[in-house]
Amino acid sequence: MDLKNLTSLAKQAAFTAGKKILEVYDSADFGVEMKGDDSPLTKADQAAHEVIVSYLEKTGIPVLSEEGRNIPYEIRKSWDYFWMVDPLDGTKEFIKKNGEFTVNIALIHQGIPVIGVVYSPVLEWMYWGNGEEGAWKQERGDQPVALEKAEKSEVKTIVASRSHLSPETRSFIDQYPGAEVISMGSSLKFLLVAEGKAQVYPRFAPTMEWDTAAAHGVILAKGGEVLQWPEKTPLKYNKENLLNPWFICWG
Repeated sequence: MDLKNLTSLAKQAAFTAGKKILEVYDSADFGVEMKGDDSPLTKADQAAHEVIVSYLEKTGIPVLSEEGRNIPYEIRKSWDYFWMVDPLDGTKEFIKKNGEFTVNIALIHQGIPVIGVVYSPVLEWMYWGNGEEGAWKQERGDQPVALEKAEKSEVKTIVASRSHLSPETRSFIDQYPGAEVISMGSSLKFLLVAEGKAQVYPRFAPTMEWDTAAAHGVILAKGGEVLQWPEKTPLKYNKENLLNPWFICWG
Protein backbone atom coordinates (compact mmCIF):
# COMPACT_ATOMS: atom_id res chain seq x y z
CA MET A 1 0.00 0.00 0.00
CA ASP A 2 1.23 3.49 -0.88
CA LEU A 3 0.39 5.08 2.46
CA LYS A 4 1.75 8.50 1.49
CA ASN A 5 -0.45 8.89 -1.60
CA LEU A 6 -3.49 7.35 0.09
CA THR A 7 -3.05 9.80 2.98
CA SER A 8 -2.90 12.69 0.51
CA LEU A 9 -6.13 11.49 -1.14
CA ALA A 10 -7.85 11.14 2.24
CA LYS A 11 -6.79 14.70 3.16
CA GLN A 12 -8.28 16.02 -0.09
CA ALA A 13 -11.50 14.12 0.60
CA ALA A 14 -11.71 15.45 4.17
CA PHE A 15 -11.03 19.03 3.09
CA THR A 16 -13.63 18.95 0.30
CA ALA A 17 -16.18 17.33 2.63
CA GLY A 18 -15.44 20.10 5.13
CA LYS A 19 -16.36 22.74 2.57
CA LYS A 20 -19.68 20.96 1.94
CA ILE A 21 -20.34 20.80 5.67
CA LEU A 22 -19.72 24.54 6.04
CA GLU A 23 -22.24 25.30 3.29
CA VAL A 24 -24.91 23.69 5.48
CA TYR A 25 -23.42 25.11 8.71
CA ASP A 26 -23.77 28.63 7.33
CA SER A 27 -27.31 28.06 6.08
CA ALA A 28 -30.62 28.44 7.88
CA ASP A 29 -31.70 24.81 7.45
CA PHE A 30 -29.64 21.91 8.81
CA GLY A 31 -32.32 19.39 7.81
CA VAL A 32 -32.04 17.59 11.16
CA GLU A 33 -33.53 14.08 11.34
CA MET A 34 -33.28 11.53 14.13
CA LYS A 35 -31.77 8.12 13.41
CA GLY A 36 -32.97 4.87 14.96
CA ASP A 37 -30.60 5.28 17.92
CA ASP A 38 -31.93 8.82 18.55
CA SER A 39 -28.71 10.42 17.33
CA PRO A 40 -29.12 13.36 14.94
CA LEU A 41 -28.48 13.29 11.19
CA THR A 42 -28.20 16.46 9.09
CA LYS A 43 -27.90 17.42 5.44
CA ALA A 44 -24.21 17.99 6.17
CA ASP A 45 -23.64 14.36 7.23
CA GLN A 46 -25.15 13.12 3.98
CA ALA A 47 -23.38 15.64 1.72
CA ALA A 48 -20.00 14.92 3.34
CA HIS A 49 -20.54 11.17 3.00
CA GLU A 50 -21.18 11.47 -0.73
CA VAL A 51 -18.07 13.63 -1.28
CA ILE A 52 -15.78 11.32 0.68
CA VAL A 53 -17.02 8.17 -1.06
CA SER A 54 -16.49 9.83 -4.45
CA TYR A 55 -12.79 10.21 -3.59
CA LEU A 56 -12.17 6.94 -1.81
CA GLU A 57 -13.96 4.66 -4.26
CA LYS A 58 -11.22 5.50 -6.79
CA THR A 59 -8.82 3.43 -4.68
CA GLY A 60 -10.79 0.20 -5.07
CA ILE A 61 -10.60 -0.27 -1.28
CA PRO A 62 -13.96 -0.92 0.45
CA VAL A 63 -15.52 1.94 2.44
CA LEU A 64 -17.37 1.56 5.74
CA SER A 65 -19.02 4.86 6.67
CA GLU A 66 -21.35 5.80 9.48
CA GLU A 67 -23.83 6.90 6.82
CA GLY A 68 -23.44 3.60 4.93
CA ARG A 69 -22.89 1.24 7.82
CA ASN A 70 -25.28 -1.58 6.93
CA ILE A 71 -22.68 -3.82 5.30
CA PRO A 72 -23.09 -7.36 6.68
CA TYR A 73 -20.24 -8.71 8.79
CA GLU A 74 -20.17 -11.77 6.51
CA ILE A 75 -18.94 -9.47 3.74
CA ARG A 76 -16.62 -7.14 5.62
CA LYS A 77 -14.90 -9.77 7.80
CA SER A 78 -12.85 -10.81 4.75
CA TRP A 79 -11.57 -7.27 4.11
CA ASP A 80 -7.79 -6.98 4.50
CA TYR A 81 -7.84 -3.19 4.06
CA PHE A 82 -10.83 -0.85 4.23
CA TRP A 83 -11.63 2.80 4.77
CA MET A 84 -13.46 3.69 8.00
CA VAL A 85 -15.25 7.03 7.70
CA ASP A 86 -17.29 9.34 9.90
CA PRO A 87 -18.33 12.14 7.53
CA LEU A 88 -19.37 14.40 10.43
CA ASP A 89 -18.19 13.45 13.90
CA GLY A 90 -19.83 15.62 16.52
CA THR A 91 -23.23 16.24 14.92
CA LYS A 92 -24.53 17.53 18.27
CA GLU A 93 -21.69 20.09 18.32
CA PHE A 94 -22.54 20.98 14.71
CA ILE A 95 -26.17 21.64 15.66
CA LYS A 96 -25.05 23.71 18.69
CA LYS A 97 -22.77 25.67 16.31
CA ASN A 98 -19.77 25.49 18.66
CA GLY A 99 -17.37 24.45 15.88
CA GLU A 100 -16.12 21.31 17.66
CA PHE A 101 -16.87 18.76 14.94
CA THR A 102 -14.64 16.90 12.52
CA VAL A 103 -14.39 14.84 9.35
CA ASN A 104 -12.77 11.47 10.15
CA ILE A 105 -11.12 9.13 7.61
CA ALA A 106 -9.00 6.09 8.51
CA LEU A 107 -7.48 3.24 6.54
CA ILE A 108 -7.72 0.01 8.54
CA HIS A 109 -5.44 -2.98 7.95
CA GLN A 110 -6.31 -6.19 9.80
CA GLY A 111 -8.03 -4.30 12.59
CA ILE A 112 -5.41 -1.53 13.04
CA PRO A 113 -5.60 2.07 11.71
CA VAL A 114 -2.58 2.57 9.42
CA ILE A 115 -3.72 6.01 8.17
CA GLY A 116 -5.62 8.62 10.14
CA VAL A 117 -6.95 11.93 8.80
CA VAL A 118 -9.04 14.31 10.92
CA TYR A 119 -10.18 17.71 9.65
CA SER A 120 -11.94 20.45 11.62
CA PRO A 121 -13.70 22.67 9.04
CA VAL A 122 -14.48 25.59 11.38
CA LEU A 123 -11.08 25.67 13.10
CA GLU A 124 -9.29 24.79 9.83
CA TRP A 125 -7.11 22.24 11.57
CA MET A 126 -5.95 19.22 9.57
CA TYR A 127 -4.34 16.29 11.40
CA TRP A 128 -2.92 13.26 9.65
CA GLY A 129 -0.57 10.40 10.26
CA ASN A 130 0.73 7.06 9.02
CA GLY A 131 3.59 4.71 9.81
CA GLU A 132 5.81 6.11 7.05
CA GLU A 133 5.49 9.86 7.62
CA GLY A 134 4.66 10.15 11.31
CA ALA A 135 1.91 12.46 12.62
CA TRP A 136 1.28 16.06 11.60
CA LYS A 137 -0.96 19.06 12.16
CA GLN A 138 -1.57 21.96 9.79
CA GLU A 139 -3.49 25.10 10.74
CA ARG A 140 -5.04 27.00 7.85
CA GLY A 141 -2.30 27.84 5.35
CA ASP A 142 0.58 27.49 7.80
CA GLN A 143 3.40 25.00 7.38
CA PRO A 144 2.64 21.53 8.79
CA VAL A 145 4.06 20.81 12.24
CA ALA A 146 5.24 17.33 13.26
CA LEU A 147 3.58 15.84 16.35
CA GLU A 148 6.47 14.33 18.24
CA LYS A 149 6.22 11.46 20.71
CA ALA A 150 6.53 12.78 24.24
CA GLU A 151 8.50 11.06 26.96
CA LYS A 152 6.32 9.39 29.56
CA SER A 153 5.46 12.23 31.88
CA GLU A 154 3.36 13.09 34.87
CA VAL A 155 -0.37 13.33 34.11
CA LYS A 156 -0.99 17.05 34.40
CA THR A 157 -3.96 17.32 32.04
CA ILE A 158 -6.77 14.84 31.30
CA VAL A 159 -9.21 15.26 28.46
CA ALA A 160 -12.76 14.01 28.99
CA SER A 161 -16.04 14.17 27.13
CA ARG A 162 -18.18 17.19 27.90
CA SER A 163 -21.44 15.29 27.41
CA HIS A 164 -20.47 11.73 28.49
CA LEU A 165 -18.70 12.05 31.85
CA SER A 166 -19.60 8.67 33.37
CA PRO A 167 -19.05 7.76 37.04
CA GLU A 168 -16.23 5.42 35.94
CA THR A 169 -14.51 8.28 34.13
CA ARG A 170 -14.85 10.47 37.20
CA SER A 171 -13.30 7.69 39.29
CA PHE A 172 -10.32 7.48 36.89
CA ILE A 173 -9.83 11.25 37.01
CA ASP A 174 -9.87 11.14 40.81
CA GLN A 175 -6.63 9.09 40.68
CA TYR A 176 -4.87 12.28 39.52
CA PRO A 177 -6.04 14.90 42.05
CA GLY A 178 -3.67 17.57 40.77
CA ALA A 179 -4.59 17.21 37.10
CA GLU A 180 -6.53 19.76 35.11
CA VAL A 181 -9.53 18.36 33.22
CA ILE A 182 -10.32 19.85 29.82
CA SER A 183 -13.11 19.00 27.43
CA MET A 184 -13.71 19.24 23.72
CA GLY A 185 -16.21 17.75 21.29
CA SER A 186 -15.79 14.93 18.75
CA SER A 187 -12.46 13.26 17.94
CA LEU A 188 -10.64 16.48 18.86
CA LYS A 189 -10.29 14.95 22.35
CA PHE A 190 -7.75 12.45 20.99
CA LEU A 191 -5.90 15.21 19.21
CA LEU A 192 -5.33 17.20 22.38
CA VAL A 193 -3.38 14.12 23.48
CA ALA A 194 -1.64 13.89 20.08
CA GLU A 195 -0.47 17.50 20.46
CA GLY A 196 0.74 16.97 24.03
CA LYS A 197 -1.87 19.36 25.43
CA ALA A 198 -3.15 16.43 27.54
CA GLN A 199 -1.47 13.21 28.57
CA VAL A 200 -4.47 10.88 28.69
CA TYR A 201 -8.05 10.53 27.45
CA PRO A 202 -10.15 7.90 29.27
CA ARG A 203 -13.40 6.95 27.56
CA PHE A 204 -15.62 4.75 29.71
CA ALA A 205 -18.81 5.39 27.76
CA PRO A 206 -20.14 4.22 24.37
CA THR A 207 -18.44 5.12 21.08
CA MET A 208 -18.58 3.54 17.65
CA GLU A 209 -15.60 2.44 15.59
CA TRP A 210 -15.96 5.33 13.12
CA ASP A 211 -15.85 7.82 16.02
CA THR A 212 -12.32 6.79 16.96
CA ALA A 213 -10.49 5.16 14.02
CA ALA A 214 -9.07 8.26 12.31
CA ALA A 215 -7.80 9.97 15.46
CA HIS A 216 -6.49 6.59 16.68
CA GLY A 217 -4.47 6.43 13.44
CA VAL A 218 -2.90 9.81 14.22
CA ILE A 219 -2.11 8.71 17.79
CA LEU A 220 -0.41 5.53 16.52
CA ALA A 221 1.59 7.47 13.92
CA LYS A 222 2.84 9.72 16.71
CA GLY A 223 3.89 6.73 18.82
CA GLY A 224 1.02 6.78 21.31
CA GLU A 225 -1.48 4.03 22.04
CA VAL A 226 -5.18 3.40 22.52
CA LEU A 227 -5.90 0.45 24.80
CA GLN A 228 -9.10 -1.37 25.67
CA TRP A 229 -9.93 -0.94 29.33
CA PRO A 230 -9.45 -2.76 31.65
CA GLU A 231 -7.82 -5.41 29.41
CA LYS A 232 -5.02 -3.01 28.32
CA THR A 233 -4.92 -4.62 24.86
CA PRO A 234 -4.91 -2.60 21.60
CA LEU A 235 -8.28 -1.28 20.45
CA LYS A 236 -9.27 -3.16 17.26
CA TYR A 237 -11.61 -2.44 14.35
CA ASN A 238 -14.04 -4.28 12.06
CA LYS A 239 -15.62 -6.31 14.84
CA GLU A 240 -18.97 -7.96 14.23
CA ASN A 241 -20.45 -5.40 16.63
CA LEU A 242 -19.05 -1.98 15.68
CA LEU A 243 -19.52 -0.61 19.22
CA ASN A 244 -16.17 0.10 20.87
CA PRO A 245 -15.30 -1.23 24.33
CA TRP A 246 -14.08 1.23 26.96
CA PHE A 247 -10.62 2.54 26.22
CA ILE A 248 -7.83 4.84 27.33
CA CYS A 249 -5.73 6.93 24.92
CA TRP A 250 -2.16 7.71 26.00
CA GLY A 251 0.11 10.13 24.14
